[in-house]
Amino acid sequence: MTHQLNRRSFLRAAGITLALPALEAFAPLTRAAASAGPIRRLVACCTTLGIHGENLFPKQAGRGFELTPYLEPLKEFRNDLTVFSGVSHPEVDGGHSSEASFLSAAPHPGASSFRNTISLDQLVLEKLPPATRFSSLVLNTGNGGVGLSVSRSGVKVPADYKPSEVFKKLFVNGTAKEVALQSDRLRDGQSIMDTVAGDAKRLSARVTARDREKLDNYFTTVREVEQRLKLAEEWAKRPKPAVSVPPPTDVQNAADFVARTRLMFDLAHLALQTDSTRVITVAIAGHNSVPPVPGITIDWHNLSHHGKDPEKLAQLRVIELEQMKLLAGFLAKLKASKEAGSDLLANTSVLYGSNLGNASSHDTRNMPMLLAGGGFKHGQHIAFDDKQNYPLPNLYVSVLQRLGIEAGKFASSTGTLRGLELA
Repeated sequence: MTHQLNRRSFLRAAGITLALPALEAFAPLTRAAASAGPIRRLVACCTTLGIHGENLFPKQAGRGFELTPYLEPLKEFRNDLTVFSGVSHPEVDGGHSSEASFLSAAPHPGASSFRNTISLDQLVLEKLPPATRFSSLVLNTGNGGVGLSVSRSGVKVPADYKPSEVFKKLFVNGTAKEVALQSDRLRDGQSIMDTVAGDAKRLSARVTARDREKLDNYFTTVREVEQRLKLAEEWAKRPKPAVSVPPPTDVQNAADFVARTRLMFDLAHLALQTDSTRVITVAIAGHNSVPPVPGITIDWHNLSHHGKDPEKLAQLRVIELEQMKLLAGFLAKLKASKEAGSDLLANTSVLYGSNLGNASSHDTRNMPMLLAGGGFKHGQHIAFDDKQNYPLPNLYVSVLQRLGIEAGKFASSTGTLRGLELA
């Protein structure tokens, strides 16, 4: 670079940018609001220890398929969901490491050089104008804060894993002092944005044309952040929605995935019902403990590595049937919640699956995947080649378009998913 710059000023501007890695994930507020119509939402769930495909995938493709053991608990929603087989993320390998790529489809997550890319939910936040108190909820049913969401810079978005804290965030109003402190912090954020913009503008007259273009994009981002902060300050002054349910009590037993998952699904339903957010991800965490489920004597992780042992498969089936029952309960709550001549399920695309096609061998091909609701033509099994898998990111493109986002590609997609149509 031939121009002489004040390095201190440049680093000051750049340093603030690095301190705010989510800058690029803020949605452009200058876009026109979405056209009139139903509010579209997204819930994406991944069960991290797999789903045994032989109990899930129907033998018949199309609409006349016979219910499998794992679809039996979902029979009430047969016409509200689609089963996909023969799908996977191209070049995503690495066994358990593939969990990082479930919503991003970033290749080779097990490699030392791996760098993740933006996840489906975070791209939605980029593309749609903000309209709710919380842009999204990132949830995990385990004891850790690792979720499914990834920012554009490849950083995992921290997950909430305590239902009590999620409930407090969604529905418990702060004291007048807490609200005032929050407003002060948000205004401080706006002043930081003013400083960063000022530093960058002083640079713009002394850089190359190419750098000036980059700075113009930077100014746009800063303006969007400023508007986000102003909206957040407005939300901070408004009372949170009231709900007629008591605050949840956190389940201390990490192995009790049934109780933990049910609480998170209940909170997800309440968040959507009150329009507190429209985008939710749920990591349904597996573990190395024995779940408190009748008939289970072996830890879940060990069962997932069944090696076709009949006893392990029998116990794994019990656990995974419980998971399907929990999903059915969540879908039932969504369908029972009516809005504007429709219901939450019809207006919410619910993705449910796993990053592992065969957990026993750490195989990431033939990923189990269901899509419920969202206004698609359901009631079918869309089957692709289990040897030469169809790209699962195509489903993500279809979901993006259903949400009203002009997207022709996501990660390694080749278009929209063949055979999936709108209702």
